[in-house]
Amino acid sequence: MAQRPGRVDGGEKQPFVPLPDDPFSEAPVSPAAFIARMQQLGPWLPDDPALPPVGLAVSGGGDSLCLAWLARHWRKNLLAFVVDHGLRAESAQEARLTVQRLAAMGVSARLLALTTLIKGPGMAERARQARYAVLAEACREAGCLDLLLGHQADDQVETILMRQGSGSGPDGLAGMGWITALPDVRIVRPLLGVSRQALRTTLRHAGLAWVDDPSNQDVRAERVRVRQSLQAQDTRQALWQAGVLAGDARMQREAVRAASYARHVALRPEGWACLGVALPEPENLSGLIRCVGGHIYPPSPAAVARLRTAGQEATLAGVQVVRWKESWFLVREVAAQAAPVPAEPGARWDNRFELFLPPSVCAEGLQIGPAGTGLERRIRGGWPARFCATLPTLWREGQRVAVPHLGWWADDALKQIHFLFQPSVSATGSGVYGWPETTAGTHHT
Repeated sequence: MAQRPGRVDGGEKQPFVPLPDDPFSEAPVSPAAFIARMQQLGPWLPDDPALPPVGLAVSGGGDSLCLAWLARHWRKNLLAFVVDHGLRAESAQEARLTVQRLAAMGVSARLLALTTLIKGPGMAERARQARYAVLAEACREAGCLDLLLGHQADDQVETILMRQGSGSGPDGLAGMGWITALPDVRIVRPLLGVSRQALRTTLRHAGLAWVDDPSNQDVRAERVRVRQSLQAQDTRQALWQAGVLAGDARMQREAVRAASYARHVALRPEGWACLGVALPEPENLSGLIRCVGGHIYPPSPAAVARLRTAGQEATLAGVQVVRWKESWFLVREVAAQAAPVPAEPGARWDNRFELFLPPSVCAEGLQIGPAGTGLERRIRGGWPARFCATLPTLWREGQRVAVPHLGWWADDALKQIHFLFQPSVSATGSGVYGWPETTAGTHHT
């Protein structure tokens, strides 16, 4: 889990002051130690107000508020995003208080309010997805290339234990990564080697208060129950070491996986994967299904193993496994694709395709959606209809006006528009584990 050495671009080289060897030490974190860790996690843009800021996700809890305080000692050009989930009566006031506390530190902040969440089944997952969607959008608008998260060592071992209990594949047992590269932003977790208590000790020494979310004590949430079961120091240390070993093994597997893909797999710009005459090993197949489906998380390892053993056409996690011309292909399932969205510059559709729209092109009334059925054979260029039905397409008033991947436009004025296949996680990477599970509610960290 160690990262390469480095430096803060545009700043002076700082003496290396290591974070505690014991990730569960309760000693406060010094700004010098934090700066040294950030040097290891670079590269970074220069600390220049004319350049995009580094983003911070700050809930107001002890972890993320300490992250902001430490980051302020590292650089000035920061922008914090405070998400109000609107699930508790006090949340709006707590979010405003957090913005005030950040301002007192000298950290600019933007308040992001979620208005569509409703309490009910799957609340934690829905809140997590909504939170990260609004954070990604805020980073795009602000031009942030990097977003810092406040996950710490206790979060890490809780995640590892939860994944052990859920039968996660070997990649999942490595826990969260220090760095996760997503299409729009690089996620960085500089506090993974620091305990929850150490961060609160740091804030107390600095004379700073934070928000305690009562949902973090709600034993109906799995993570809270897991947290309460991890009181023993030796248990946490054992899980931490298991995560380190799993992380090393994961990197080795990824190198082997990449080499196998290079020899046997063609990942096409249409969002399809050609697998050749035989289906890959389950672990490799899982990564490709995740990629073609535009998912953050992989499908169930058991389900992938059953699919490969059966050796028949099937659908899993919104992806069709099909045979065509003696080869296996992975193609997105039409029914699982996202609803149409407005065609705006940089728009992402189905969590897989990004729109390139030159300023000179009038996009009024245009929407992005799947091509669907009914494409003429001459337009399909020899590809099967069920493949082409999944392609990103421009629609206007219920009519197709362009399928750029097939080189077809009803209007020559649209020929400058194209789509880039850019799934959330690469087929080879471990970024799938970049968005960890959280507790129910706002999860102040």
